[in-house]
Amino acid sequence: MRIIMLIDMDYFYVACEELRNSEIKSRPAIVGSDPKGGQGRGVVMTCNYMAREFGIHSGMPISMAYRIKPDALYLPLDYDYYESVSKKIMERIKGFAGRFEQVSIDEAFIDVSDKLHGYAEAEECAKRIRNEVLGTVGIKCSIGIGPNKLIAKMACEKAKPNGIKIVKENEVREFLSGSKVDELYGIGAKTAERLKKLGYATVDELSKASNMALADEFGVSFGAEIKAFANGIDGREVTENYDVKSIGREFTFEKDTESGEEIRSAIGRLSSEVMKDVAKNQVSFKTITIKLRYYDFTEHLHSRSVKVTNSVDTLIQTAEELYSENADRSKKIRKIGVRVSGLISYKGQKRIA
Repeated sequence: MRIIMLIDMDYFYVACEELRNSEIKSRPAIVGSDPKGGQGRGVVMTCNYMAREFGIHSGMPISMAYRIKPDALYLPLDYDYYESVSKKIMERIKGFAGRFEQVSIDEAFIDVSDKLHGYAEAEECAKRIRNEVLGTVGIKCSIGIGPNKLIAKMACEKAKPNGIKIVKENEVREFLSGSKVDELYGIGAKTAERLKKLGYATVDELSKASNMALADEFGVSFGAEIKAFANGIDGREVTENYDVKSIGREFTFEKDTESGEEIRSAIGRLSSEVMKDVAKNQVSFKTITIKLRYYDFTEHLHSRSVKVTNSVDTLIQTAEELYSENADRSKKIRKIGVRVSGLISYKGQKRIA
């Protein structure tokens, strides 16, 4: 019997800020871009539950959040600090795992199938994890428990905030019953819209979908995976050594810009931030990509392969060349991104210059 847990920190960035300033707990708080008096261009990264009571949520434009609650506490992102807190949390979670897979800064899957006997023991284990993280780091978390990653993730969403939700194998169909397709883990907004146009608005409808129709729309492999998920089937393993596929950063300008100086300055800053993660993950890269989003929201990616490297100078020079050679000078730029991929680990080896 497989028993998988998904441990997810509650409103993580704001929770981290509360650790160093307890007064934040008494106010609606939002971590994200500077709202600039309602003129800010970025988004809400996360917010506490007091802010959510006003309808504010992650991914919302920061300008909209400001219009809803201008007297909320708006806090800037501090990735280095959040990552330091995350590291402490993950080290504690690992101690409970048979296999451990960190999937983001604030969530991880663990497979406890070989360590526990049944869901009663799993629930007790989850309580210990929750108490350990809260007691030693000071962060609350929610935990979903199920027979696979899909169900554990969806159970965790139902457990929020600071709860534990168990879905046993014989309860999967009932648990999924009535859910909308966009609630299904792994189904993004665009895929959900395409499914709805095909006539599959609920998970129940999708579970009985025509294999042919799904294959025609999404291809054989992805179509089969979608239907399997709708039936609660997920054979993915908890992967012990999670490999980062790419590393990137993005920046939204306060005002749409055509200033080459301003854009190159942003490329330099983003490249430096990317290189921090490159060094931390002990990798080199062989592909560099820039993303340009224009004022009209059209978006273009431009990539170039380079000799395997981890040089910040190569990254900055190549990113600037990609901008110079490809940017549409007739349009102002709203957002720019820098990303490296084709990552190669150099752990235990001599670092490439």
